Amino acid sequence: MSKIVDVIVPTVGESVTEIFEVRIVKAVGEYVKEGEVILEGDSDKASIEIVSPVTGQVSEIVVEEGADFPIGHVIAKVEEKAIPAETTPAAPSPTQSVEAAPEVQSTPEETPKPKLAPVTEAPKTVTPVGAEKRVKMTPLRRTIARRLVEAQQTAAMLTTFNEADMTAIFALRKKYQERFVEKHGTKLGFMSFFLKAVVDALQAFPAVNAEVDGDYIVYKNFYNIGVAVSGPKGLMVPVVRNADQLSFSEIELEIKRLAGLARNNKLKPQHFQEGTFTISNGGVFGSLLSTPILNPPQVGILGMHSIQERPVNVNGNVEIRPMMYLALSYDHRIIDGKEAVSFLVRVKELVENPERLLFDV
Repeated sequence: MSKIVDVIVPTVGESVTEIFEVRIVKAVGEYVKEGEVILEGDSDKASIEIVSPVTGQVSEIVVEEGADFPIGHVIAKVEEKAIPAETTPAAPSPTQSVEAAPEVQSTPEETPKPKLAPVTEAPKTVTPVGAEKRVKMTPLRRTIARRLVEAQQTAAMLTTFNEADMTAIFALRKKYQERFVEKHGTKLGFMSFFLKAVVDALQAFPAVNAEVDGDYIVYKNFYNIGVAVSGPKGLMVPVVRNADQLSFSEIELEIKRLAGLARNNKLKPQHFQEGTFTISNGGVFGSLLSTPILNPPQVGILGMHSIQERPVNVNGNVEIRPMMYLALSYDHRIIDGKEAVSFLVRVKELVENPERLLFDV
């Protein structure tokens, strides 16, 4: 006698409690192998794939496409059996075959008719049909909204600014770019220099790599740096783990890998966990200056911005240099102003003198 096995929403992280907007991949009647995806959904951090625990035939899809469900909820059933040598693809389920209905718009018949008014009364304004559109926030957007408000309400957030002369990094990249690509298969970007500089500064100022836990300060002796990457669902911040142990090429390759996962909606909850500090690069979108918001429970975030050629004083002479504004937002509860300024100055000095990063001096 065949066995019916429940397919449940798996536990994907201690902070993830539900999945949103379920999408059906396998219809009722289709055969699946153990570990094959049956449904997909989104958590508040990343896309989730829900796989079959056994090999068999999908006997029931319990959920409706587009619905939200908590962790542990039964969403499908699979009859455990061997897959026939030749199987005919099952007809799509009604959930799959019906195209998404267009958003309901009010029609002229539905629009309340204005009451007759005295001739002397000013005409009333009526919103034209179709002038507004209601769209439900995506899970990612809802999470971003919640966390940004949380950061503003729980942290004593402050931002300090500085600027960095990018001349030396430009020169190094120009000199070694071709050989770097030949050896490592990826370009030498700006982010590896900043990530290296940030790790050095975090080691010098450990409070910026800490977090607040009630009346305690938790100092982290590891350096997992969140790096903002752009994907179809918006800006995401996956973590480059143990960044202090990585070379320039390993950092560039890891960022490239994470960015590729983001573009293909393949980032998982584990890619976002245990970050200790974040680097956000609004400059790629043209931002000249900003005040980045903390990513709780982290207490520091570095904002990089557009590189612009500006006149600066160099040894008493005015020269045109490629300059970047830097911004450090920090939690003033555990980071003093002097400490924050010193941290940002350390990053600036290392970026302007990248040979110090290469020789660890």
